[in-house]
Amino acid sequence: MTLSETTGRMYPHHVEDEYQKFVRRMNPPRVVIDNQSCKNATVIQVDSANKHGILLEVVQVLTDLNFVVTKAYISSDGGWFMDVFNVTDHEGNKITDEGILDYIQKVLGSETSFTGSIKSVGSDRTVIELIGTDRPGLLSEVCAVLTHLKCNVLNAEVWTHNTRAAFIVQVTDDESGLAVTDPERLSVINQMLCNVLKGSNKAREAMTVVSLGAVHTERRLHQMMLEDRDYDYERNCSGLDGLEPQRPDVNVVNWFDKDCSVVTVRCKDRPKLLFDTICTLTDLEYVVFHGHVDAEGPNAYQEYCIRHIDGSPVKSEAERQRVIQCIEAAIERRVSEGLKLELCTTDRVGLLSDVTRIFRENSLQVTRAEVATRSGKAVNTFYVRDASGYQVDSKIIDFIRKEIGQTILKVKANPQDSDSSPQESPTRFLFGGLFKSKSFCNFGLIRSYS
Repeated sequence: MTLSETTGRMYPHHVEDEYQKFVRRMNPPRVVIDNQSCKNATVIQVDSANKHGILLEVVQVLTDLNFVVTKAYISSDGGWFMDVFNVTDHEGNKITDEGILDYIQKVLGSETSFTGSIKSVGSDRTVIELIGTDRPGLLSEVCAVLTHLKCNVLNAEVWTHNTRAAFIVQVTDDESGLAVTDPERLSVINQMLCNVLKGSNKAREAMTVVSLGAVHTERRLHQMMLEDRDYDYERNCSGLDGLEPQRPDVNVVNWFDKDCSVVTVRCKDRPKLLFDTICTLTDLEYVVFHGHVDAEGPNAYQEYCIRHIDGSPVKSEAERQRVIQCIEAAIERRVSEGLKLELCTTDRVGLLSDVTRIFRENSLQVTRAEVATRSGKAVNTFYVRDASGYQVDSKIIDFIRKEIGQTILKVKANPQDSDSSPQESPTRFLFGGLFKSKSFCNFGLIRSYS
C-alpha cells in the first residue's frame, strides 16, 4: 500500500502509480520564466502535480545547467507543487540565451520525469562505480588498471570524505570506442578493480559495480556515500596544517502544532549546495512541503518543513542526529581541501593514468576530481594536497607543471579558500517570524532534542 500525496488515502502500489500518471497527464507542469520582475536574477516558476522526488528533479535540471540559485521558495499543498527560483549564471548575470530558455521550458514543462538531463550517462559507454577506503595514490592505481585493461576513460568523478573514496568512471574500449559489453571482460575489470580497492578484509571495505545502465553521476555519488554511511565515521577534526575546517550549522526541530519538522542549514555558500541538501532529504525519504533558500551573500541559509513519506515528523533523537549528520556529510563531500589544478589538452588513451601517476610519484593526494572529454579535448580538474596533510610545496607544483606541460596544467584559485567572514543573511526568512513568535517558542509546540 502507498500513501497518496494527492488524496491522502492508501492505495495499492499499482493503483497509485496509474493514478499519479493520470493526474500528471491531466495537469502537465507549467513553467514561467521571467526576466523582468527581478533586477539581478532570472525567475523560474514551476507548478506541477505533486509526487515524491519532484523537487529534486527540478533542482537537478537547474544544477546541470550550472545555474547559481540565489533564492528559492518551495511550497506544496495537497496534490499541487510550486517552486520559484532566482537564478543567474556563474558571472552573476541573468539567463538570456534563447536556446537555454527554450530547453528549460521543454524539460521542466514535460509531463514525464525530468531526470534524463544533460548530465545523465547513456548506454554508449560502460559505467564503473567504486567505493573504498581512501589512500594516497588510489586514483592513480585505478587509472593504471583501466589502462592495462585497454579501457579509455571518457569521464570520471571522484569524491573523498571521512576516509572514504567514491568513484564513477565512464569508459569505452580503447580500440572500438564502444561500450565494453563482453561478460568475461567485465568480470575481469570488476575483479581487478576490487583488488585495488580492498586493502583489507574488513566488512564494507570496498565495492565495485560495472554496468551499462544510465546514471546521473553526482546523484549516484551521493547515494553511494550515503549507503556506505560515510556520515557515521569518526570525524577527523583537522584540515590542512591542522586547522579545523568550518563545519556547516545544521539543526532539526519538531513543530508539533503543524506535525512536521523544520530543518535549517547555515554554511558558506558554494555551487550545487541546494542540490546536495535536497538529494539527501530525498534519499532519506523526507518530503519538503515548504522551504526557503537564500544565498545572495557569501553565506547560504536553507530552511525546510519536512515530513517522512509516511506523513510523520522526526520521531526520535537518534533520527534527528542521523538527519543532521547526513546533511552535514552531503555538504562536506563537495568541499575540496587543497590546491585546484586544471588540465586541458588533446585527449588520448592513458592520459589520466599518466597524470595521476605523476601526482602520486610527487606525493600528491587527489581529494576530488572531475574528468571530462569534450570534442576530443580532455578537460580535467583536480584538487590535490600533500600526502602528509600539509600544504603543497610550490616547488613540487612547478616541477609537475614542467613535466606535464605548463600550458597544459594550470593552478587555479579555489574560491572555497577565501577568507570571507561569516555574516548573517539580511533576508527575512520564511519561518523567521514564526521562530521568534511567542506561541512558536512555547515548549509545548517545539521539542528540542538536545
